[in-house]
Amino acid sequence: MKKIFLLLLITTLITSCKPGGNQTQNNGADKPIITVTIEPLRYFTEAIAGDQFTVISMVPKGTSPETYDPSPQQLVDLAKSKAYFRIGHIGFEQSWIERLTDNAPHLPFFDTSLGIDLIYDDTHPPHHHDEAEDEASAEAHNHASGVEPHVWNSTTNALIIARNILTALCTIDKANDSAYVERYNSLCGQIENTDSLIRQILSDPTTDRAFMIYHPALSYFARDYGLHQIPIEAGGKEPSPAHLRDLINTCKKEKVRIIFVQPEFDRRNAALIAQQTGTQVVDINPLAYDWEVEMVNTAKSLKKE
Repeated sequence: MKKIFLLLLITTLITSCKPGGNQTQNNGADKPIITVTIEPLRYFTEAIAGDQFTVISMVPKGTSPETYDPSPQQLVDLAKSKAYFRIGHIGFEQSWIERLTDNAPHLPFFDTSLGIDLIYDDTHPPHHHDEAEDEASAEAHNHASGVEPHVWNSTTNALIIARNILTALCTIDKANDSAYVERYNSLCGQIENTDSLIRQILSDPTTDRAFMIYHPALSYFARDYGLHQIPIEAGGKEPSPAHLRDLINTCKKEKVRIIFVQPEFDRRNAALIAQQTGTQVVDINPLAYDWEVEMVNTAKSLKKE
């Protein structure tokens, strides 16, 4: 009898020491997954979802969502997600959204740009992407060219994105809707506080009212705060020598002090313009996870010390 007891005791001890013996340690790995397009959208989604979901970005840090192609493993992993949250109109989504939906036909896709007053180029009339649009109209609009896609770089738009995330989360997980509403309200308070801080910074009379930027990612930011964004890119391409001369003249005329450059783009043309005009090249990262920090730092860069 003693031998049997000792054998059972040894077996129990060995089992408890094996990896996975304590199942409570693996609960985090068992959380359902939500896939989003970019890191700022992961920031908003995690703020509302809390610990109910693991949120994964499709476009990795340091890569451009305008041109990124997902890996085969990402496409396999996507099928394990509970839902996909798209930012709206970024290049990656325009190129891949149909293939992503074909690859995971069971997966619900949510457009977090619904309701945003979109910016179009000169060849497209203004259009308000309204939630009341019928499905066919919305699908056609999603594939329209000429939309300025960087909708998240705006406190006004961020509130709309947050509301759309809340709606999506309550759709796929009704049981926890009260927790989502509570965290949504908290996030909205943070966004409104960020907006107030930015307005306070930009209210200084010495703050620049115009800035140059390599890739025009701050169109909505500029609209929110009455600023003039001057992009170096011409139609998504490197500027010609003639366009570079025009940019140098514009820079001097509008008394531009700052040229913003993003990490995923070549900075040689920005450096050339800075050399000719005495402006300062400033690194920003509108695709960073820390949305609030990036927004405030961008505003601070426009304020003269």
